[in-house]
Order: sequence, then C-alpha cells, then structure tokens
Amino acid sequence: MPPDSTHGVGLDGRLSARQAEILRLVRGLGRLAIADLAGHLAVSEETVRRDVRPMAAAGVVRKLHGAVVVAAASTEPPLSYRLQENVEAKLRIAAAAAAEIEDGDSVMLDTGSTTIFVARALARRQRLIVVTNSTEVARVLSQTDGSRVFLAGGEIRSDDAAVFGPQTATFVAQFVARTAILSIGGIDPLHGLTDYHVGEAEFSRAVIPQVDRVIVVADSTKFQRRGFARVCGFEEIDMLITDVTPPADAAARLAEAGVTVVVAD
Repeated sequence: MPPDSTHGVGLDGRLSARQAEILRLVRGLGRLAIADLAGHLAVSEETVRRDVRPMAAAGVVRKLHGAVVVAAASTEPPLSYRLQENVEAKLRIAAAAAAEIEDGDSVMLDTGSTTIFVARALARRQRLIVVTNSTEVARVLSQTDGSRVFLAGGEIRSDDAAVFGPQTATFVAQFVARTAILSIGGIDPLHGLTDYHVGEAEFSRAVIPQVDRVIVVADSTKFQRRGFARVCGFEEIDMLITDVTPPADAAARLAEAGVTVVVAD
C-alpha cells in the first residue's frame, strides 16, 4: 500500500503517492469503483473522492457515479503529472538517448516529459547546437558548457510553456541537424506514431526532414495509447528507445520498417 498523502493535495505540479497509485490502477483496468479503490488503498471512500477530484478537474481521469475511469483517448494528462509517471523508465530512456549524442553535436528536440528528461541527461554534454520548441528544454540546455540554443517562436501553451503555431515550422526549416529526439503520445501498429495535440504533431513533422536521423523516446505506456493526430509512419524514424520489448504487433512493424529498437536497462 502506498504511503498516506497530505489532505487536500491539489494539482500544483505534484501527485501524492496515493494519487499516483490511483492513476496506475485506473489506467491498468480502465475502470474502478470508488469502493474498490478505497479497499485497495486502505482508506475511506471519501478520501478516495477527495484525491480524485483534482485529478478529474485536470482531465487525468474521469469520475462517474461511484467509479473512476481513464481519461478520454483524445486527451493527455498535464505535463506536471506526466513528469511523475514512470520516472525510473524515463530516466533510463533519457540516459540511452543521451549516449547517442556527442559533444559538439546538433540536435532538435520537441516538447514532452520524456524529452525534458533527455535534456537533463544531455546537460553533461558540451558545445551542443540545440533547436527546440520547449522552453524547459531550452532553459536546461542553455546552461550547458558552450552550447547554443535556438527556441522557436509562436504561441506559448500554458500547460508546459511549449511554443506552437505556423511560425514554428518556418523557424525549423532554417536549420539542419544531425539528430532529432522526439517524444510521442502513442505508438499504433496500423497508424504509426501519433500525438494528442495537432501542434505537437506538426512540429515533429517539420523537424523530421531537417535531420540525418530520428530517435523516438517512448516509455511502455505509449504502446497502449493512440492519439488522434498522426505524426509519421515507422519508416520515417531510425531508432526507438523504450523501456520494454515492444508488443508483438508493434515489434513486427518496427522490424519491417528497419527501425533499431533499444530497450534501456
């Protein structure tokens, strides 16, 4: 059982241990009764309801009469929640991605919780040339030794302070780089790589032609999800770094497209 959390925890950028467990259980089963959650967590039903309210308000889960269900497939939890999901897996993925980048390399990164972990891992590199639409990625890498960071212009999204808009594609077209490191919302055997935000998909599509190789970083949850905005097919990426062996159907499509799959350990 996870440790008890502070009463009245809100969406201030942190999930309590109990809220994280609620999210894990609901995502695993799709739907759980409040009573079942209370029994699993060894707390009262009212305590579960109190924990679930801010999660539902943020769109992380949906609250129905007497039950909690996963959020709609067309939405994604706030960045503050995603930064707390599968942290150990994302740290391993980030370390493996950073190992692909050398001092002095040029790299394009999009916005996403996993690419923020990658940026933190890349902070040990020197003299990087970085192009990104993520203000957090830009902040982290602008502090590295001798690196130059170019941040796309456009409209800033409140959730994660990422930049989107028609200007971003024009901005990206000014650069060529050795590597793109992209996060995605879902991996679908039929439709390829998908996202939940049209602007995110557009930025990734603008980046792909400007680089020599495309690395996608995605934890195991992405094999269970499909966003509504298509990013690209498997044949347009060179490497997938993840934390588990992909499911058989996805693995077959990746192999057919010649994608190198790296399982970070």
